[in-house]
Amino acid sequence: MVTSSREYYISPEEYLEGEKVSQIKHEYINGQVYAMAGASDAHVTISMNLSMLLRNHLRGSSCRVYMADMKAQIEIINRYYYPDVMVTCDARDREFEYFKCYSRLIVEVLSDATEAFDRGKKFADYRNLESLQEYVLISQNTMSVECFRRNEKGRWELYPYGKGEEVHLASVDFLCPIAAIYEDVVLADDVL
Repeated sequence: MVTSSREYYISPEEYLEGEKVSQIKHEYINGQVYAMAGASDAHVTISMNLSMLLRNHLRGSSCRVYMADMKAQIEIINRYYYPDVMVTCDARDREFEYFKCYSRLIVEVLSDATEAFDRGKKFADYRNLESLQEYVLISQNTMSVECFRRNEKGRWELYPYGKGEEVHLASVDFLCPIAAIYEDVVLADDVL
């Protein structure tokens, strides 16, 4: 999420070079650089759980799973974001060491500070990726996974999943109980 910015234009090349040595991560939006805030225990655990489940599922395939530290480039609109989880199955992405251009699946774990941006502007930006087939939003407060899937007409359809259900990510032919994504996460519902 946006926590600070510079007031002058930075080229994509300058941004990428700066990220290689920066102590903190920044997202890049059309020449402006924004520092990212840290994540909660629940956020990190959910991201790690899903990354591990996807990695095990995709082992031996042409797909690669990335978590937190790999950038997604949206070249057409001059953006770089750090998705919480990202899967690319395109061989062209192997040539890029610090970012990926052809994401098939992108996952964001929602927080109070980032939810509006992740649902709105960031999702609108990600939709510019022709390769993107699914965009997934995961709540860290309640057992809720929202999967937005691009249909054959190019429109985005919502597939929501809740407690007791199995989550299906069609873009990578993945199915798991929602509880596996939330393993070791204490939810607000659990405390009440």
